[in-house]
Amino acid sequence: MKIAITSDGTDLQSAVDSRFGRAKNFIIYNTEDESLSVVDNVQNLNAMQGAGIQSSKTVIESGAKAVLTGNMGPKAFNLLNENGVEMYINATGSVANAIEEFKDGSLKKISDANVEGHWV
Repeated sequence: MKIAITSDGTDLQSAVDSRFGRAKNFIIYNTEDESLSVVDNVQNLNAMQGAGIQSSKTVIESGAKAVLTGNMGPKAFNLLNENGVEMYINATGSVANAIEEFKDGSLKKISDANVEGHWV
């Protein structure tokens, strides 16, 4: 299964970005073969609006079936949810740590957004 982790860097030791829509990067990690790729999200860092929607489209196009992040806004939540992508919040520390928390079931799966839109 591919999972997308919001990240401020490009490797497993990078910190998880607490913001979904305005995350610097998405690390796409395949739990089956432990491979990873990095998707740059720089176009959304300073977007006036629509960062969550555009980031959601990026994640969906990557083939990820789950997102690990700190927080999730309503527009991003709705689009990801409509496309069958599970969302897990409160990921902290390194990307590697978030992956381990996902594997052991300690991240919180959400059924609604946990922050309002335009949260920075």
